[in-house]
Amino acid sequence: MFRILHLADLHLGWEPAFMPPPRAAERRQRRDRLLERAVDYALDPEHRVALVVIAGDLFETHRPEAALVTAVIGQLRRLEAAGIPVVTVPGNHDEITYHDSVYRLYGSSWPGVLVRNALPDRVATLTVAGTPVHLYGLAYTGGITPAGVPLADFPRADEPGLHVAVFHGTLGRWGGDRSLPLDREGLRRAGYDYVALGHIHQAHEEWLGPTLAAYAGAVEGKGFDDPGTGAWTLVEVEPGRGVVGLRREPVEVQPVVTVTVDAGRFPSVERLRSHLEDVAPPDAILRVRLEGVPAFPVDAEVLAVALGHRFFHLEIEDATDPVSPEQLAAWAAEPTILGLFVKRLLGEIDAAADPRRRQVAERALRVGVRALLREGPRP
Repeated sequence: MFRILHLADLHLGWEPAFMPPPRAAERRQRRDRLLERAVDYALDPEHRVALVVIAGDLFETHRPEAALVTAVIGQLRRLEAAGIPVVTVPGNHDEITYHDSVYRLYGSSWPGVLVRNALPDRVATLTVAGTPVHLYGLAYTGGITPAGVPLADFPRADEPGLHVAVFHGTLGRWGGDRSLPLDREGLRRAGYDYVALGHIHQAHEEWLGPTLAAYAGAVEGKGFDDPGTGAWTLVEVEPGRGVVGLRREPVEVQPVVTVTVDAGRFPSVERLRSHLEDVAPPDAILRVRLEGVPAFPVDAEVLAVALGHRFFHLEIEDATDPVSPEQLAAWAAEPTILGLFVKRLLGEIDAAADPRRRQVAERALRVGVRALLREGPRP
């Protein structure tokens, strides 16, 4: 058995605009080591990687910095030197269309197989671990590659061996603008053994008849709505049987974490702050959404400043329903449903015999007030 390491959407050279410059530069430097880490993984004999395919958006832009390009070519040459073939397909971020695209400027010296044809075609046949591997793909090229409707005509040679297609595109019309749509039925008819996909940053796989199609996803994402998969995608191949499995091997990446916290659970801002100190590891890029009805004023900016040193990056969103003690007292004096409720719960709080009972009554007061306020006018 051997494995294909399927990479996509590394977006090397990307830098987060939502972070201050020093942190943004550090985050970029960390992410830009992704390819080196992938090559290290592939070169470890225990992992049995015999082929590497890159399904687009290796770079964040079609004109990455020269130093980054040099570093990437150096990593791909490490694979070549070890006898592991590598196939690179341009994406929509690092599109080949432009005259100054990295793949036009460096194409003549690019290690391995660089896909440059604008229409689906067989791009190479390699011998991998003694098995003929027929490779298919295209590099989207503006003005030449059809993009109005999903591509449905995919070639496949009638020859023994493994048939692998590599596309930076989307199954069906899913994917929005600047997305190369691929017809599911057309891929099913082609009968490839595996379709390596890029463009969608979430890990996903599905069977198209006898064909396994999968998105590797982005190992390290770009932000809170794109946190990354934290896994390498490995295709397991047995000679004579073809593709027999797909594995997602965990990778240690910088955590991107979003947590929602009910601030109404805490008796004081100090207790809330203490809780937030431990909601994520110190190296996390963290977003906290505060909800609920706290019994104290919430100042998200002050909390972020106080806790910012504990995390790589911290954002706090205040989505609470603030209610001051003065407001509660005013409502308790009202001859309304809300007033009667507040008056009763304040009495229970005052009469609570132990801290636990008092805490339960305080929480019931906050949750109940929020629910009553959302009901509209108070009769």
